[in-house]
Amino acid sequence: MPIQACPNCGAKNRVDEHASLDKQPVCGRCGTKLLDAPGTADRKPQVVTDATFANDVVAASSSRPVLVDAWAEWCGPCRMVAPILDQLAAESKDRYKIAKLNVDENPRTAAQFNIRSIPTLLIFKNGKLIDQIVGAQPKRAIAARLNAAI
Repeated sequence: MPIQACPNCGAKNRVDEHASLDKQPVCGRCGTKLLDAPGTADRKPQVVTDATFANDVVAASSSRPVLVDAWAEWCGPCRMVAPILDQLAAESKDRYKIAKLNVDENPRTAAQFNIRSIPTLLIFKNGKLIDQIVGAQPKRAIAARLNAAI
């Protein structure tokens, strides 16, 4: 179990990597949220917005592919794909990054990429959209398209 120093009080905390996937670890002494341990930041999909899309997706895709899940809260197929993307994020080993974009809350980016049906998965590499998957797909189909971009 890795030990992480609290950014607030300096206390050393043991952080269970598996438990930290489900909930934010906090300092045992002062309760401050601990920063992500090295290598754990990409174990969960990153939420992106209209404001952060250029930096978190387009710029980030210069070093590795980024898969963006365009979804909505009310969408049943989106809820079916979500656990698959969580698994892919956990298995990424820094080869790729998974991000989530709520199309209801971020209409500008959804319109920019002409998203008419959800779930839509967009794969970016070197700052450009290189692939698009529309509709719910099994894990192996999504992984194959993502691995082709690596």
